[in-house]
Amino acid sequence: MDKILTQDLYKIYKQHPIISKDSRKIIPSCLYFSLKGESFDGNKFAEQALKDGAAYAIVDDINYVTNKNCLLVEDGLKALQDLAIFHRKQLNIPFIGITGSNGKTTTKELIHQVLKSHYNCYATEGNYNNHIGVPLTVLSIKSSHEMAIVEMGANHQGEIDFLCSIAQPNYGLITNIGKAHLEGFGGIEGIKKGKSELYRFLKKSNGLIFRNGDDQVLAELAEGMKAITYGSNKENNCIGEIINAKPNIEFKWQYKNESGKAKTQLYGSYNFYNMLAAACIGNYFKVPSEKITTALESYQSQNNRSQFIKNKKGEIYLDAYNANPTSMLAALENFKSNKKTTQLVILGDMFELGEDAYNEHCEIINQVAKMDFEKTCFVGKNFYEHHKNHSDFVFFKSTDEAKAWLAKQDINNHQILIKGSRGMAMEKLLD
Repeated sequence: MDKILTQDLYKIYKQHPIISKDSRKIIPSCLYFSLKGESFDGNKFAEQALKDGAAYAIVDDINYVTNKNCLLVEDGLKALQDLAIFHRKQLNIPFIGITGSNGKTTTKELIHQVLKSHYNCYATEGNYNNHIGVPLTVLSIKSSHEMAIVEMGANHQGEIDFLCSIAQPNYGLITNIGKAHLEGFGGIEGIKKGKSELYRFLKKSNGLIFRNGDDQVLAELAEGMKAITYGSNKENNCIGEIINAKPNIEFKWQYKNESGKAKTQLYGSYNFYNMLAAACIGNYFKVPSEKITTALESYQSQNNRSQFIKNKKGEIYLDAYNANPTSMLAALENFKSNKKTTQLVILGDMFELGEDAYNEHCEIINQVAKMDFEKTCFVGKNFYEHHKNHSDFVFFKSTDEAKAWLAKQDINNHQILIKGSRGMAMEKLLD
């Protein structure tokens, strides 16, 4: 049986532009792609997907071609990626690629909030930023869209380069280079090399980058590139300044003859550059300053990212979507600077640190010891390895244990910081 060519599959996609990779979530008239994983084979569910309303099922096993609506390809994932590349070539609009160790999703959402106030702009949903999520994002972009923002995540070298080959951004932004995914990248130098693949792609294609001009590491990686810079330094194209950051950030910016000021709903001075990037990009694409202000002021963080919650017990700083040594230290420093009353710090394990895990968790504990918080609780097996050396802190192996302990504490009128990697589910402490 002949395998369908990408150009022929594209004609079918144009008639059925909704893609599904999950047979349990079939949308009528969609294209179902049979993807494989370590413990599943999407081909097995192709026939059911068709029964549930899918127009076609794309399969890579001839044994599952049960009728004319089963389209055979060599590899389901590659077919999805090739289809996305084919579609990308039809779209002559600005594509902004975003990556970095910390703040990618927040920055993406802030930029999207600004650009969609003036343009029909599409952005990566959630954190659909990997080898499956990026092609799905590209295939969600319609001819009516005027701009696109594609978030690209990576945990090893070569991944950003591959994602760039799919999304083909003509603009790009790296939020920062920090200690995230140390295990996969092989240390901080590996992270620099991996994340800067976005810069190298754009340099080859004569693209433009938006760069934090206050960040020396990014400056070195971007040498010789066309760039619009933002930062507090007066030499930047877009100059920003924090007016107040206790607890939420109020800042102002100046870009050529345009200027603005926004009182945001985000806490953490580390979010200043994320918001300034959004203001800078908005101004570059000629979004009126008043629209930029409204967009930034109306943005509310979701999904446990930099959320500020005030209730009868006190103030809760929830940042439990992700954690690595760089973001953990930034959150601690910001929390300390906002002290109003008794402060309780609850930190969960940081994942994907590989052989650096023991030392990096030890270093965070040492930094916390210097900050002299009134109460500190560490959660997770990696932190627990150090409990015998720190009798002045509370340690638990699991989030559930910490939750039971927290329920017995008098935390009225406290400031509470909760931070940890996604897998720790630290938000359960608030249930």
